[in-house]
This record gives sequence, structure tokens and C-alpha cells, in this order.
Amino acid sequence: MRGIARSLLLAFGVTKDLAISDVARVFGLRTSAIRYYEQIGILPPPFRKNGQRRYDDSVLFRLAVVQRARETGFTLDEIRELFFGFPPGTRPPKRWHQLSQRKIAELRGRITRLKAMETLLKRVEDCRCDALDECGERILRQSVLNLENYRATGRFPGIGSPTKKVWPKE
Repeated sequence: MRGIARSLLLAFGVTKDLAISDVARVFGLRTSAIRYYEQIGILPPPFRKNGQRRYDDSVLFRLAVVQRARETGFTLDEIRELFFGFPPGTRPPKRWHQLSQRKIAELRGRITRLKAMETLLKRVEDCRCDALDECGERILRQSVLNLENYRATGRFPGIGSPTKKVWPKE
């Protein structure tokens, strides 16, 4: 069954007695990943035949959902929540929607932090210091000025600020 695609397995009904290596190969996973998913409860325990794990098509369906969730950035804990963190009978659209909204908010926060990192990188790119200690002194001085500004105004100089930040003059 080496390299056989999921759709072919399903089309020919060859999914009633799959070895762990077959399942792993379908999804490009290591067998240890399949065993780990079983251990943490994302996959149900397989039936055994002559002491070997054997799987049916339901594990392929479950892994397809796991793979999609991983592709969209869900953690294993979030994937476990997708399967088990809702009252019985909760339909998939409601599950996906609730978890997706939370993930989108998380991504927006990451984007904000990445933009802040980009802004800082652009600032240090224009460094004119002669030594790293001088950079440290100026960074610390700017941090103190930002803190004083925050205390006075209640706002930190933020991302997208219309004024270009410059190193403080000595």
C-alpha cells in the first residue's frame, strides 16, 4: 500500500483493516505520531489483530479533521477540545465556529506583535551607535521616556504612530 492516496483507499474500500504504517503514510505522519494521538485521546484505541494495531476508515476521517485543524494552527489541546470539549450532540459547524473565532483573535494579537517587532527592527536598522553598550543606554533611556509618557497620558507610543520615533539626543 506504499504511497496510496486517501481517496483511493476510500474508493476501493481498503480501509477496514489498515496497519499503523498505512495510516501514517496516508497522512505523511510517523507511526509514533499515530500512537501519540491515541495516547492523548485524539484517536480511539485501535483493535488488535495478532498483537498489531489495526484501523478502519473512521481513523482516516478523524485524522483528516486533525490534519485540517493543524493546518489552520490549532494546538493539540484545541483539537482535543474540538472533539470532546462540547456537549454531546453539538454540531461540527458550531464547534468549528467557536474555536475559529478564538483562533482568529489570537492570530490578530500575533499580527499586532509581529508589526511591533517589524517597527522595532526598522528602528534598530538605522542605529548609529559606536558600541552595543551605547545602544543599550539609548534603549533604556527611550523605555524610561515611554514609561513617563504613559504615566502622563495613559498611552504608550504605539504602532502606527504618525510621528517617526528617533533615538533621544544626548
